[in-house]
Amino acid sequence: MYVYIILGVLGGLLFLMLLAVLFCFLLVFYSPKRRERGPDEYDIPKGNVYEPFRDEMIDWIKECRAMPRELVEIKSHDGLTLRGIYYEYKKGAPLEILFHGYRGDSERDLAGGVFRCHALCRNVLLVDQRASGRSDGRVITFGVKEKLDCLRWVDFAIEKFGEDTEIVITGVSMGAATVMLAAGEALKPQVKCVLADCGYTSGEDIIKKVLKDIHLPVSLFYSLIKLGARLFGGFDISLASPIEAVKKCKIPVIFIHGENDGFVPCEMSRELYGECAAEKAIFTVPGAAHGLAFPVDREGYFKALKDFESAWRNKSELN
Repeated sequence: MYVYIILGVLGGLLFLMLLAVLFCFLLVFYSPKRRERGPDEYDIPKGNVYEPFRDEMIDWIKECRAMPRELVEIKSHDGLTLRGIYYEYKKGAPLEILFHGYRGDSERDLAGGVFRCHALCRNVLLVDQRASGRSDGRVITFGVKEKLDCLRWVDFAIEKFGEDTEIVITGVSMGAATVMLAAGEALKPQVKCVLADCGYTSGEDIIKKVLKDIHLPVSLFYSLIKLGARLFGGFDISLASPIEAVKKCKIPVIFIHGENDGFVPCEMSRELYGECAAEKAIFTVPGAAHGLAFPVDREGYFKALKDFESAWRNKSELN
């Protein structure tokens, strides 16, 4: 009799634990079905830090919607249809592929990037990452599977635009993690450099930072989140480690970060810069919050990118 009671209690505890793990998985990694926005709908990041730039961001979105563009798509390694939008500056120009942040999408996070790229005489490919925007999928993996998607987009770009296409891979926030993780792999020679804007050192570091910010027991909840990723998401969050990837990187990387970033601390980019094994540069913007380095200091952002490009091009010519 007592055996059955004990087994029942243990079973109940196990069931409650699995419920807690599922809850954590859904909260952190699951992305519900998205709907297309209406012609007069504009999704701007929430928070007071974004309000001063709200009108400018809406103008960027409106202008992007009105520009000539081409909808493109690829298949991921695991069968998802991933979608993007191509904006051409000039045939044969270098191509910049941009990846948005956590729970964002290409329009919300990257519309301003179209105008930045065109000002630098680059063609632009905005990507909706898996489980985001118009792309398929329900699980966000903090860069673990997204890095493989990045490699697929590079292959697509080379096939579509030619073997002599110069490619820059760029990401904001989780998108920065995506491109840094991809840069730790064997990239095609057409990929010339990486731009990592407000990226985190690892999935573990940023999740633990957020748990601490909201005053939850860090060790307990991170363990539940990590288990949820494995059981329900089919991935290991510990593999989302840009700081390990940049140690293996062989192409130039520029790290950009707002010094008032309350979500991903600016110190994370400084750590990434310190560990990066490749040619590198770092540009931080005083007073800029998360993802706002470009709107806060557009002139400084352009100068940093131009100086960085000149440096790696000169070094390439010498070699």
